[in-house]
Amino acid sequence: MKRDIEATRTALLRAAKELMTSCGDVDAVTSRAITSRAGVNLAMINYCFGSREELLYEVFRQLLSDAQRADPELAGLLSADMSARERITLIHCRMMKLMIANFGYAKAVTRFILLNRSPEAGLEVLPMVEEHFAGRKTADECRLIAYELTSLHELAVLRHAELKSLCGIDLTDDAELERYVRESVERYLD
Repeated sequence: MKRDIEATRTALLRAAKELMTSCGDVDAVTSRAITSRAGVNLAMINYCFGSREELLYEVFRQLLSDAQRADPELAGLLSADMSARERITLIHCRMMKLMIANFGYAKAVTRFILLNRSPEAGLEVLPMVEEHFAGRKTADECRLIAYELTSLHELAVLRHAELKSLCGIDLTDDAELERYVRESVERYLD
């Protein structure tokens, strides 16, 4: 039974990933389309993942993990010999660029991430925020800063077209993306 559930989870993940990479509109990646491609009952998404959004979030996490493995420089930023502020800036630039380049994935899961993930998830920069403040802020204050900064940048990716039309900030341009991230990091780390 347990092996069957794992096989179903794997089939659902594979089907969702295939659909997300092959369709032009992520809204077309419905629960029915996923389960049809996976060859399983519609109820299995909720049974295995809790919801379609949780399934898509897991696909996105796998994409990020694959990208980090494929980009040793990104993984190296976590312990690079530079200021914590600079590491935070470069990590957020890289992650936002990756999310924009894979916007179908990002769009599918960012709303879910912003509204449903636990406050502990996605805080890879927390140790760097704590290092930056070196005891001048409490652990809770540092956690809040890391959470807010990460959430701000996820929202910016989700709304990057509106940022461009309303504010003239083109996050698809590497120089503008870096300037945007540097300015927001400065606001949070002052």
